[in-house]
Amino acid sequence: MTDTIIILTEAPLGEIDVENISGLFSDDEQTELTVLVPDDVRRNLLVDVIDQLSLLDLPAALKEFGGRESKEQAKLRAEGTLEVCIAALQETGAPVTGKVIEGDAVAGLVAEVQASSARQAVVITEPHVLEDTFHTDWATRAQDKLGLPVLHLYAGSGFIGDS
Repeated sequence: MTDTIIILTEAPLGEIDVENISGLFSDDEQTELTVLVPDDVRRNLLVDVIDQLSLLDLPAALKEFGGRESKEQAKLRAEGTLEVCIAALQETGAPVTGKVIEGDAVAGLVAEVQASSARQAVVITEPHVLEDTFHTDWATRAQDKLGLPVLHLYAGSGFIGDS
């Protein structure tokens, strides 16, 4: 029997992310990986600025006041992120598929998990201080809707979110 792990990410996966995901299954297991990348990760401007300031990243906080990307730019960025993620996850040896999801990222994750009867869901995000603190992050929202544990990892690190 093949197990499926659904991965929702807002960032391209790096070497550490691949190591974290490959640690979720053994080489003798038949595991399929499905990557979901939302085409729209725009959030509240004030929340984004506070997140950047909490990370002491003043240039990024100021950049938030710049123009937002168009829907076409967002779709292209998501497709590029998906290509990077699939290429990186092929190193695990597991079959990898993926798609760009439109609309609410959590609703897309929940639908994909239910459709595939996945055994696990993983959410990989940048740190979002307000959402993580008040448990409104993607992983917590997905866990509430799915009724199963959702692993929340911070992109490019071994840190686990509090979901």
